[in-house]
Amino acid sequence: MSRPKEMTRAVIVGHKSILKDTIDSLHDTHLFHIEDFVEDESGFKISKPFKNAEEVSKKLVKIRSISNYLGIVKKEPVVQKTDSVLRDLDSKLDELDRAIATKTESIAQLENELKDLDSQKRELLPYLSINLDFDDYRGYESLKVFAGTIKGSLDGSQISSITKAYELYSDPQSKVVVLFVAKNDADRVYELLQSLGFRDLRVPERGGVPSELLRFIEQKEAEVTRKTESLRADIESLKVKYTDFILASDEVLSIESQKAELPLRIATSANTFIIEGWTPTENYDKVVSAVNSATNGKAYVTSLEIDEEEEEHVPVEYNNSKIAAPMQQIMDLYSRPKYTELDPSSVILITFPLMYGLILGDIGYAMILGAIALAIKKAVKSDAVKPLMDILIYCQVSTFIFGIIYGEFLGFSLASLHTAHGVVPGLIPGWETIVLFEGLGGEEFTFPVHRTHMVMTMIATTVIIGLLQLNLGFLLGFANISKHHGMKHAVLEKGSWLVIQLGVLVAAIGYLGGNSGLTYVGAGILVLGIVMLTMGEGIKGPIELPSLMGNALSYARIIAVGLSSIYIASTVNDIAFKMIWVDHSKISFLAVAAILVFILGHGLNSVLSIIAPGLHALRLQYVEFFGKFYEGGGRKYNPFGYIRKYTEE
Repeated sequence: MSRPKEMTRAVIVGHKSILKDTIDSLHDTHLFHIEDFVEDESGFKISKPFKNAEEVSKKLVKIRSISNYLGIVKKEPVVQKTDSVLRDLDSKLDELDRAIATKTESIAQLENELKDLDSQKRELLPYLSINLDFDDYRGYESLKVFAGTIKGSLDGSQISSITKAYELYSDPQSKVVVLFVAKNDADRVYELLQSLGFRDLRVPERGGVPSELLRFIEQKEAEVTRKTESLRADIESLKVKYTDFILASDEVLSIESQKAELPLRIATSANTFIIEGWTPTENYDKVVSAVNSATNGKAYVTSLEIDEEEEEHVPVEYNNSKIAAPMQQIMDLYSRPKYTELDPSSVILITFPLMYGLILGDIGYAMILGAIALAIKKAVKSDAVKPLMDILIYCQVSTFIFGIIYGEFLGFSLASLHTAHGVVPGLIPGWETIVLFEGLGGEEFTFPVHRTHMVMTMIATTVIIGLLQLNLGFLLGFANISKHHGMKHAVLEKGSWLVIQLGVLVAAIGYLGGNSGLTYVGAGILVLGIVMLTMGEGIKGPIELPSLMGNALSYARIIAVGLSSIYIASTVNDIAFKMIWVDHSKISFLAVAAILVFILGHGLNSVLSIIAPGLHALRLQYVEFFGKFYEGGGRKYNPFGYIRKYTEE
């Protein structure tokens, strides 16, 4: 159990002429958490950013826009010198910007051309079966040309009843008709066409036979597509060529932007500046040394006292071992501890995997999920993923241990069990279940623990485990309160809960043992505890008494969720093996299907074995355990600086 790192509040004062050197030194140390200045009546004002801020910001926007367009992703770093990147930045950025702008403009023109060609193609398609040159559709003084589609059918006899002078071209399948008639007969012919649901089709303006024009357009489309693909390949080659430059430039410009805009966060007057912030006490001397070295001792750096009110707002940096560090992800998901609180990361390093293992407790699933976690940790380089995989590995170690205690492998029992209905065989020949002592409700407590045959005993066991963790929470709360409010408050607020439980325990022992005197002693202790709780927490304390039992009973979910996993695995096993041995003697043709059922069923249960035990184990920490001692709400320690990956000084 640890507390957050001890922090020192520091203030840096100096003449504006050394402001840039001071900022550079603080940025390079990456140890100083800067507090944003809020203007007040002191006469100090927020300053303006450095002159290069606007130029740096424009370049950063441009480089990120290019990066987004090219689809640049983080990769294994190729470290470059900052001076080299800055020296080539303008020329390379302009060169890259021009190249991309030229090629994207060409691609846009080609895509517009493709759209135009596609539009022309759609105009041609209805006329393919009527292979007339489009010039034949126009230029007549005495003829009217109807081109369109009809819903009904049109033949020569219908038109002959109106006029003998006509020329009809039609496609019965597409219902396209092209009809040439004398202008004198056009109105009556149009009425006929209207009765057949006639709709005009646009006649392409260019001349030529539809089939030849279509062939030309398709050739043109292929040519334009090739040009577009060539340009896209050129852009892809630009991406390969400039990826390292873009990543390094983004990093350098981000750093320069941070430095240039810092004056917007600090207090300044006409000639001086004040930078206030926090640093871990162990690093205070490093900060002082770095600032003095950068400014030749011209800056004044001093530490300030932290009063009680300020303690609530001190930024928090974890102080855990490498093993416990992954559990900080679980803490941040809930809330970072306050500076004045105990950090429970090292406690949940034990309790969270313990609850997870108690729920799942299967050697087979532990091996599967452990292998998956190791593979993901090795394959994925993300700093956000690795701690999660470490947590999953911790949980599988616990699951493996409880898998031995439970004697379970993918829902199979490893040890044989003698019951009133006969012998239930185990996977390991010769491993017999040993009866240790009598459990509840006529059950027997055995090794290995057969959860499905001792449900009542396991419910009682998990409730006892819950009470132990809840009392650990009370003890941690006792430590928190005694440090900041004194022993009296700690005894009344948290110690009273321990006294109440002791009273209930003594009274129960006396009642069950037939010792009335012990029962009265227990009742007296209970009343004393309630009085202490009322003095410590007011009327709210006694009202919350029933919640203690509710919290303890909540731990019964350990056996409930665990049994659900067992029954899913057992059901998959039963289905698969019944499909293989339908008559219990011969392997049937369903063997392949049975193998698939086995793999898919246990695959699904493996996924559920991450989600269900994880969520319920997490809930027991957040709701039941943390509720007894933990407040949270701490601010993250966020030092001014940048973690470089692609550049170095």
